[in-house]
Amino acid sequence: MAALNNYQTNSQTRLSLVSSVYTKSQVTQIRLRIYILKCYLQIPVISQLISAYGLVVNITKAMLQPNTDQEAYFDIELRGTVPQICRGLAYLESLNLRIVGKPNADGDGWFC
Repeated sequence: MAALNNYQTNSQTRLSLVSSVYTKSQVTQIRLRIYILKCYLQIPVISQLISAYGLVVNITKAMLQPNTDQEAYFDIELRGTVPQICRGLAYLESLNLRIVGKPNADGDGWFC
């Protein structure tokens, strides 16, 4: 039962990142910052979102410095249906990546 409650909480978290849409088949877009662990720097995490989940990915900024202790991240826009985006976010969560939703989707900067 605890696993089911955890699944529902994760599912609700993912849905809260997706803007409200009228139908599940309607295409929507979200903006995220994904923090990449060093162990994933050589793995095509972003490519998986495209090939396995059918999402359109636009990388708006990337900070990848494998030879330092700084945390790597991508600022991305994901475009797809709500189910596609939820499955893509579930994949990222399964990798234990920290995901931050864009607080000001209409603004230019990440922290307006």
